Amino acid sequence: MKALSDNFRGALMMAVAMLAFSSNDAAMKSLAGELPLFQAIFLRGIVTTVSMIILAGLFGQLRLRLGRQDFILICVRSLAEVAAAWTFLTALFNMQLANVTAILQALPLVMTFAGALFLKEPIGWRRLSASIIGFVGVLMIVQPGGESFNIYSIYALLSVGLIVIRDLAARRMSSDVPSMFAATFAAGTVTVFAGFGSMFIEWAPVTGHSAALLGGAASAVLIGYLMSVSAMRVGEISFVAPFRYVGLLTSLILGVVIFGQLPSTLALLGCVVVVGSGLFIFRRERQLSEVEAK
Repeated sequence: MKALSDNFRGALMMAVAMLAFSSNDAAMKSLAGELPLFQAIFLRGIVTTVSMIILAGLFGQLRLRLGRQDFILICVRSLAEVAAAWTFLTALFNMQLANVTAILQALPLVMTFAGALFLKEPIGWRRLSASIIGFVGVLMIVQPGGESFNIYSIYALLSVGLIVIRDLAARRMSSDVPSMFAATFAAGTVTVFAGFGSMFIEWAPVTGHSAALLGGAASAVLIGYLMSVSAMRVGEISFVAPFRYVGLLTSLILGVVIFGQLPSTLALLGCVVVVGSGLFIFRRERQLSEVEAK
């Protein structure tokens, strides 16, 4: 009963995290016509970074003494975070919310390949086949050569690759690095780079509406991070992880309700293929972990 309770709590936390991240994306996309990209990232980053520093301090995770390798990995992770934030938000400002979110759902598929290639993790033919099918789903969403394909579709794909680099660096870190410290360092790095970039653009006035959107986005990011970290520490990862796809459903709904955007039939089918492939991989990993446990 305790295991079931932990799984339920973990799944609920993950669902809340994805709802929060999708809400952040919708808020940032709503700012596209009001504030320049670097200004929006910088202002949101100030609120998010300060909040995370306070929380990290309360949890005793502001560790400043780290080994050389861990420090290098944190820097690599943070720089990848900077590039991923820029490419993802650039795509988000110019593409349908659901399409960008759907492309991001390919992350587990790419991580399966990256884990086998760089971390020498075993990958069987079933998971390999599911990953390939998942990539077909991504192509159905991006639709190379179609009318909806443009430079911003490439930005969205680049953000996936950059997030993989970020996560690979995180997996290389030792257990001495608190997860809150790594995330706070990355948030601060993104804010600094965005602040530097905003020096070369003309700032737009921050109205009450845009301030409310920035505050909502910052709060959503903070809630999303706390809930996602907590979720992965409660219950079984193979049970909790599939609830990441709540974000895609939320983005579809928000895209229609707020922006009046509904992906094409082919893109929707691609979403189904990507989610189905991801769920199969999660299920297969759970089966393998159960076999190893025996």
